[in-house]
Amino acid sequence: MQVAVTFRHMETSDPIKSYVEEKLTRVKKYIDEPIDAQATLTVEKKIRHLAEINILAKGITIKGSEETNDMYSAIDAAVDKIERQLKRYKEKLKDHKPSSGREREIEKTIFAAESIEEGGGEPVIIRSRSFPVKPMSVEEAVMQMDLLDKEFLVFTDAGTEEINVVYRRRDGNYGLIVPKER
Repeated sequence: MQVAVTFRHMETSDPIKSYVEEKLTRVKKYIDEPIDAQATLTVEKKIRHLAEINILAKGITIKGSEETNDMYSAIDAAVDKIERQLKRYKEKLKDHKPSSGREREIEKTIFAAESIEEGGGEPVIIRSRSFPVKPMSVEEAVMQMDLLDKEFLVFTDAGTEEINVVYRRRDGNYGLIVPKER
């Protein structure tokens, strides 16, 4: 596991850095893929100690942050939050039965805004990328979207094998776009 520790408004401390690395080894039992961890430790007004930890592994991002009056307890609390999230994620994956639907390939293209607004000629493509879309249930799609911290997710519905989109609404709820045939 690669751990990067950033200190803000405080002196760099090797004991704290090794403490963060030691605590993050606890989360390795939940994820078998290589893990990248970024820890940002901040001290504000000499009494507020904030630990923010982001973990990237196997296509998921998990974030945990905690603020206390002691840096070690802030680190402990942030790692505990991450551990609870990973346990919940692992349980959901264990309960989920893998779907037997076929995986599809989707292409994502980004256009330059100026080329579309001018109205003349072809739009200019900035970047194009293909990625697989695996079949999953709506609940699993919402879970994946939350773990990836995205605003929307394109997925293949395991039951209908149709391509659907789940998205986060401004009011905090979720929306689902399902194609209908005419």
